[in-house]
Amino acid sequence: MSVSVEPTSVDPSGKADPSGKQSATATTTASATATEELRPHAETAFADELAALAAQDDRPRPARWRMSPWAVATYLLGGTLADGTVITPKYVGPRRIVEVAVTTLATDRALLLLGVPGTAKTWVSEHLAAAISGDSTLLVQGTAGTPEEAIRYGWNYAQLLAHGPSRDALVPSPVMRAMAEGMTARVEELTRIPADVQDTLITILSEKTLPIPELGQEVQAVRGFNLIATANDRDRGVNDLSSALRRRFNTVVLPLPESADAEVDIVARRVDQIGRSLDLPSAPDGIDEIRRVVTVFRELRDGVTADGRTKVKSPSGTLSTAEAISVVTNGLALAAHFGDGVLRPSDVAAGILGAVVRDPAADRVIWQEYLEAVVRERDGWKDFYRACREVSV
Repeated sequence: MSVSVEPTSVDPSGKADPSGKQSATATTTASATATEELRPHAETAFADELAALAAQDDRPRPARWRMSPWAVATYLLGGTLADGTVITPKYVGPRRIVEVAVTTLATDRALLLLGVPGTAKTWVSEHLAAAISGDSTLLVQGTAGTPEEAIRYGWNYAQLLAHGPSRDALVPSPVMRAMAEGMTARVEELTRIPADVQDTLITILSEKTLPIPELGQEVQAVRGFNLIATANDRDRGVNDLSSALRRRFNTVVLPLPESADAEVDIVARRVDQIGRSLDLPSAPDGIDEIRRVVTVFRELRDGVTADGRTKVKSPSGTLSTAEAISVVTNGLALAAHFGDGVLRPSDVAAGILGAVVRDPAADRVIWQEYLEAVVRERDGWKDFYRACREVSV
């Protein structure tokens, strides 16, 4: 016996509409309130682009997908549509990686996005779900304390005590909802979830069913259901995936940006998006400082200067692209509230120090050596050197 979960539709604000219909009022309200949301969901922030793509997309679509695999890839990678609509890139990286990820989700295989911290795994998973299902909120956040109920289902204990196990007392998880509605579910930081909880996904991914033994029922996945999980390389050995679970995924590794120019572009785009939501100055006004931050992070991360002539020691931190975005965003806030609105070396120096020096003993020595051997000797970096020296004392 199978049990159904009442399907819902999602309006652009990310809220469920039990009627399955979206009203004009809901759309208008979502548009009016979007600017008030500190961090709108992808389907809200890029609603116009998603609508334009769906309207012009005449390619075959998998069951319950909002658009074709080609349109999903275009949404992530960016492009210009036939009517002149510009789709902004959400991911800057190899096209083939995105094509493989999208194709995986069009099959019955789940997708595992793997990479070092800060390689946009969560960002990519959110946008994939938004483009495919129109809803990126069916999310399980993995932690050391994530219980089995977060992936399977829980119970309304008031109903359970009053009436015993029943359909009304059951609380579906995001994964159960995605199965019943043919949507895309997301599991973040899969390797941080305890191994016994991870393994609850095996039956879901292999048999496409979720047993409910308390009711003698099950939920069967309908066409369109799939799952995206993320994990980072630094978590190996925390809660490694069992071979049985790993076989249920196609793994796509998201690499660090190949070049400094690509990383500068990524940082500038994301800082500009975040800055607009916070009413901060435009990121291009400080493109020189963005390039310096990226250069410092890449050289310390790679253990060698950009020209390949000088080897440097790498600190204990990851110095990811995401951390570079955070440093520059904080610098813009300093420039806006305590400066003249222009991003300068003094605005990013403290943020760089905080990102590099995670181990107060070892990392501080590495940073001081890098400042004196590399930054001090670099043409055009004297202001940057002085600013970093002042906060490092």
